Amino acid sequence: MGVAIRRAGEEDRAGAVRLLDEAFMWDPVSAWVFPAEEHRRRRHGVLVDAFFDLALDEGYIDITEDGSAVALWWSVPAAGPKAGGGSAGSAKSAGSGGGAEADGPALLRRAVDPENERVELIGRLTEAAHPTDRAHQYLHMIAVRPDRQGEGLGTALIAAVLERCDAEGLHAYLEASSARSRALYERLGFGVTGAPLDLPDGPRMWPMWREPREGARGGR
Repeated sequence: MGVAIRRAGEEDRAGAVRLLDEAFMWDPVSAWVFPAEEHRRRRHGVLVDAFFDLALDEGYIDITEDGSAVALWWSVPAAGPKAGGGSAGSAKSAGSGGGAEADGPALLRRAVDPENERVELIGRLTEAAHPTDRAHQYLHMIAVRPDRQGEGLGTALIAAVLERCDAEGLHAYLEASSARSRALYERLGFGVTGAPLDLPDGPRMWPMWREPREGARGGR
């Protein structure tokens, strides 16, 4: 049986943010950004909510019909992500009202957790690693409800976009935050691009790039 997937909107915010917040609460990168558990529980969801805004503004959000899995995507032009790209978000996502030239990482830090310099730092580091020479679809975050994991829902969400990438000749990009997720993305055709990103006194991230598969274009 196929997985029913639809494009999410504002009405899906509460459920999607809750799912992403819970799924990434113990992710190595989230734990690095918010080292203290109590503080992470208070502020992590605020950050995810900003990322939801960013996906609505810069790309799209795919969700399974029953809300058990969700993926945030950006459509990144050849010039690369806007100021403050990577995982940091744009000025709009931070609620700043600034323009495209605004300093996204600093604005996001101010809106989400002003005393936490790591909110800003990870944005600057991922922005520096993000490819800028070719337009691509950027998988920012993806989560599956714990009781539905192992059913292929996450793979289905990614595969739906990758099929379009292959048909339209689009590239895709993501950052794997664990060796386990890196292995999954490799099976979907992604390969590590450039040097791994080692967060200061923290975990390693792997920038990963996927070329469109020529044979899937159907003669275009």
